[in-house]
Amino acid sequence: MNRKIMVVDDDLMNLKMAEYILKRNGYEITAAKSGEECLSYLEKEVPDLILLDIEMPEMNGFELMEILQKSEDKKKIPVIFLTADRSEETEEKCFQVGAVDYIGKPFVPAIMLQRIRRTIELEDYRKSLEAMVETQLQRITQLQRDIIITMANLIESRDGTTGEHVKRTSQYVDFFVNKLIEKNVYREELSSELINYIKRATPMHDIGKITVSDIILQKPGKFTDEEYSIMKNHAQAGRQLIQDNISKMIDSKFVEVASDIAAYHHEKWNGKGYPEGLKGEEIPLSARIVAIADVFDALVAKRQYKEGMSPEAALEIMQKDRGESFEPVLFDVFSEALPELKEMIK
Repeated sequence: MNRKIMVVDDDLMNLKMAEYILKRNGYEITAAKSGEECLSYLEKEVPDLILLDIEMPEMNGFELMEILQKSEDKKKIPVIFLTADRSEETEEKCFQVGAVDYIGKPFVPAIMLQRIRRTIELEDYRKSLEAMVETQLQRITQLQRDIIITMANLIESRDGTTGEHVKRTSQYVDFFVNKLIEKNVYREELSSELINYIKRATPMHDIGKITVSDIILQKPGKFTDEEYSIMKNHAQAGRQLIQDNISKMIDSKFVEVASDIAAYHHEKWNGKGYPEGLKGEEIPLSARIVAIADVFDALVAKRQYKEGMSPEAALEIMQKDRGESFEPVLFDVFSEALPELKEMIK
C-alpha cells in the first residue's frame, strides 16, 4: 500500500524536489502551497504524514500546527517540519508544538527518506499498539460484564426468578434511558458515560439479596414486620458488597453508580423509602430510573406465587404512586411509552 504524504511549502522548487524524491521511492504525494490549502485538503483526506515548512507567508508552520493540535482527528497525523534554520531554539520549538521530527533544507535525499521511513514505522507501531490495547480493554470489559451478570443471576435464582428479572429490568432501563434522551429529560445530567454506567450497573441492583435468608427470600406471602426489616437490609448490603469487592476490578466511577443503584433504588420521591429516607433529588438519578423499571417488572412478571399483570394494569397501579414513590417527570416518560413497553413484553 502506497503511503500518502502531504508536503506543505510555499516554495515551488522545494515542493518539486520533495515530490521527485518521494515519488521515486513509492510514496503518494499531495502538495499544498499554504496552510489554508493544507487545511482544506485535510477536510477531505487524511495523509499518513505531513512534511510542513515553517517559514510561510500568512500562516507559518507553527501556526498551522497549533490549529492541527486543536483537532482530535488531525492532531494524530504525524508532522515533520521542514526548515533551513538549524538553531537549537527552532529544533526545540518544533518538538514543543507537537512535531515528531524535522528535516533540514536543502534536502539530503538519503536523510529525508530515512526520517520519513522511521516516522511511518513508529506510527504503524503506535496504531498497532493502540489496537491491541483496545482489543484487550474490550475483552476485560466483557469479562467484567459476564462476571456481574453471573453474580446477579445466581442471586436472583434464589427467589425463583432464574435471572429473568435481571435481564428484563436491564432491558427496561436501557429503553427508559434512551427515551429520556429522546424527550430531552435530564439530557445534561445523562452524559454518555453515565448512561453506559447505569446500563452496566443495573443487573447489580439487588446484589445485596445474597445476604438474605432463603426462608425470607422465597416466602410467597406477605412478610412480617421483622422479615420486612431484614429484607430491607439488602440495599445497604448491596452497596457494601459492591464497594468491598467490585471496586477491585472496575473503575471508581462505575462503582459509585452501581453502589447508588444498589443502595437507593428503594428510596421514594416523597422521602418514605429506605434505607435512608432520601427525598426528591437527594436520591441519585440512576436509582430513580432503576426504581421505576424494577417495580414495573415486579408487577408484569409472572412469579411462582403470582400471575403477571398486563402493562396497562401495572402502570395504572404505579400511577397512584406518581409523586409519591416515583419522580413525576420520570414516570411520565416511562408511562407514555406504553405501546413500546407492550411490544417488549410480547
